[in-house]
Amino acid sequence: MTEDITIRKAQAEVHEWITKYGVRYFNELTNMAILTEEVGEVARIIARKYGDQSSKSGESEVNLADELADVLWVLICLANQTGVDLTEAFTKNMEKKTERDQYRHLNNDKLTS
Repeated sequence: MTEDITIRKAQAEVHEWITKYGVRYFNELTNMAILTEEVGEVARIIARKYGDQSSKSGESEVNLADELADVLWVLICLANQTGVDLTEAFTKNMEKKTERDQYRHLNNDKLTS
């Protein structure tokens, strides 16, 4: 069983890996392009596995968990290189969503009927 990891620890581990093995972070624009590519890979898996799209002939089996982890990796890289503390940002974002939307979805007939 693996140990649970905090967002802050994940940010530190990615930074350690980059400085030890990656030489340096790719620039922010490159990482944004990579993030978009990785999200596209997740979208392709979702479209084929949960949507109506079928796999192409010869297309190999893909791992959704691995692709989601790739998205998280690049997102953490962007946060690290732009000085964003994702733990703090996530906490503030949850507070914002709760204050703004605490009744919105509960009162949405499309969701509750």
